[in-house]
Amino acid sequence: MKNIRNFSIIAHIDHGKSTLADRLIEKTGTLSPRELREQVLDTMDLEREKGITIKAQAARLHYHSPANKDYVLNLIDTPGHVDFSYEVSRSLAACEGALLLIDASQGVEAQTLANTYLALQNDLVLIPVINKVDLSQANPDLALEQMENIIGLKSDEAILASAKTGFGIDEIFSSIIERFPPPAGDRDAPLKALLIDSWFDSYRGVIILVRVFDGVIRTGARIELMASQVTYNVEEVGYLTPKQKKVNSLSAGEVGYVIAGIKELSHARVGDTLTEKNRRTKLPLPGFKDIKPMVFCGMYPAGETSVEDLRKALEKLRLNDFSFQYEPENSPALGLGFRCGFLGILHREIIQERLEREFDINLIATAPSVSFRVTTDEGKDVEIHNPSELPPANKVKKIEEPVIEALILVPEKYLGSVLKLLESRRGEQKKMEYVSSQRIFLTYRLPLNEIVFDFYNNLKSVSQGYASMDYEFEGFREAPLVKLDILVNREPVDALSLIVHQDKAYHVGRSLVSHMRDLIPRQQFDVFLQAALGKRIIARETIKAYRKDVLAKLYGGDYTRKMKLLEKQKSGKKRMRKIGSVEIPQEAFLAFLRVK
Repeated sequence: MKNIRNFSIIAHIDHGKSTLADRLIEKTGTLSPRELREQVLDTMDLEREKGITIKAQAARLHYHSPANKDYVLNLIDTPGHVDFSYEVSRSLAACEGALLLIDASQGVEAQTLANTYLALQNDLVLIPVINKVDLSQANPDLALEQMENIIGLKSDEAILASAKTGFGIDEIFSSIIERFPPPAGDRDAPLKALLIDSWFDSYRGVIILVRVFDGVIRTGARIELMASQVTYNVEEVGYLTPKQKKVNSLSAGEVGYVIAGIKELSHARVGDTLTEKNRRTKLPLPGFKDIKPMVFCGMYPAGETSVEDLRKALEKLRLNDFSFQYEPENSPALGLGFRCGFLGILHREIIQERLEREFDINLIATAPSVSFRVTTDEGKDVEIHNPSELPPANKVKKIEEPVIEALILVPEKYLGSVLKLLESRRGEQKKMEYVSSQRIFLTYRLPLNEIVFDFYNNLKSVSQGYASMDYEFEGFREAPLVKLDILVNREPVDALSLIVHQDKAYHVGRSLVSHMRDLIPRQQFDVFLQAALGKRIIARETIKAYRKDVLAKLYGGDYTRKMKLLEKQKSGKKRMRKIGSVEIPQEAFLAFLRVK
């Protein structure tokens, strides 16, 4: 065990995490030159395009040191976005150390800081690496200064490197061996292993990635997943290089995969503890929690896609992503579809893009919303994920909304614009501090409902791309929230309902109906568009009817002839409005979702 090192690489998006992993794999000869490619641990096209690790991987590296010793280095990759912070925390719990990667041209960013906090919570040894020093715009001295001021790590501990060219890689390897402690554990104790990740294989069932803390996992053993309370027989164990390599057993300190004929991904939950059925460990490993979706939206088939096509695509997608949830939903405006729950804003975008790309599905996705906690007048607590589920206002005692703590790093030049944006989203300032002469670190409390729509885009826009943000869920807080309904010809359209803050209701309702007037095509009768809070109409627009010139054939005579024809037309339009129905076209609905 003294020759094993378990470590991870943590970084902000696009700071070179996957490229560094490539160099480590290349240096140790884990994969042949023919098998190597850029971002070898990123298996999805989406990951390569966005520069984000979505599905974490692992690789066992065999390193022969200059001192003529052989080491086993287990690189446990982490997903690269705040939405997956729970998975990141479980990956870090399986390690003894982490490489903290900082871009020499961009310096310390918000996610660098958030991941550092996660690593310190798991008592990891940190080795700072200043990456991309080969770039012409690189400023390693400024990055080191920010690292000392913001994170508190000493600059003489940092390694200057370039993952692209391979500069500094030997120094990184020697630091991993010298500074990261070997794993502790007892091979003779009852089996205790942490489930780091799981994915579905069409032929083998669920494959689980584990870090063994105590005991040994052998082929044929009877294992139990403690949180799920299910038992299985182990069919195969091995390790990843990142290709699967079969072995007879995995013992304390090692990281590898287990195949046990598990058919349900829900049985293999990230953070669960694995033990032997007949020789159980007394206590499970700490830190396990059920992942709950935070952002919700409706997904409906469009074009030639049927509901059945969408259902099959969602089923297949969920086999590899248990954190995403869905249930059938019927909307009078959009027909049959599904209400889907996601971990966050990026997670929703990824699922939508994967459905469209991998399964060739045409989709309409409704505006994202969050879950609200409602206390009724009878004292019952209800969690609602859809504005249409909100009870009538007279039966609601209070509504609580989810609140986040946002960490934002912004250059001083753009501070005014960013503060203005945060205040407009009902932000409460908790802390503001200068971390260098040019950069400011903001800590804000924000309602999640205010950032799910277009907050990231606006933040990047007002700061010209220089501000970065990370957040963590803080809890629920009571707020004066109301349900805003959009009525078309006095009929509420449930898919356009929103839950908004009382102070913003009028402005949101006013802008929505005025925009809808341009989106819905004219009919043969007047169409009324209204924004309503309960029974009270707060905004209204009218789409005027097409009108035939009924007076064209008149060439004179008494004015009563003219009035008679106009009255006849008016009564016809009135009758038409009673029996006519207005269809909101899909194009109009999609355009509606882009309204600021």
